[in-house]
Amino acid sequence: MSKEINAKKAAIVEEVFEKFNNASSVVVVDYRGLTVDEVTELRKELREAGVEMRVIKNTFLRRAADKAGYEGLDETFTGPTAVAFGSEDATAPARIFSKFAEDHEALTIKGGMIDGKVVTLDEIHALAKLPNREGMLSMLCSVLQAPVRNFAYAVKAVADSKDESAA
Repeated sequence: MSKEINAKKAAIVEEVFEKFNNASSVVVVDYRGLTVDEVTELRKELREAGVEMRVIKNTFLRRAADKAGYEGLDETFTGPTAVAFGSEDATAPARIFSKFAEDHEALTIKGGMIDGKVVTLDEIHALAKLPNREGMLSMLCSVLQAPVRNFAYAVKAVADSKDESAA
């Protein structure tokens, strides 16, 4: 019986380890004090952004984080802990949790990991202020288009001035 239980626990640790390795960002929060409706609303927002939120025993989280090489996360695994794994958009978990925490004081961000690096609360809040992936791509396109657009305006201005001088 004990070997069976240990095997189940080892499987959970392995599953969490895989989630740590596959996630582009991980945010750890204390959800104590949120109502069931608030947690449901939070999970819905996270799910829509492609983020998975799970409540996992702290011992499993510590073992999986140690196995993945994230030693700095151990102190965040105390008390009621929920973990959000973001794989598509690295900013999504931080952005959603920060926005939700503004409206719900019961939610506390404890720490996290972004692209394999353990980050501080300040770094998580800074990441939360960044636009989502689509917003960043839009900004990049705008920056890349600017020189071409300016060149086109200059060519048009030269052509207009030549038309005026010819007339």
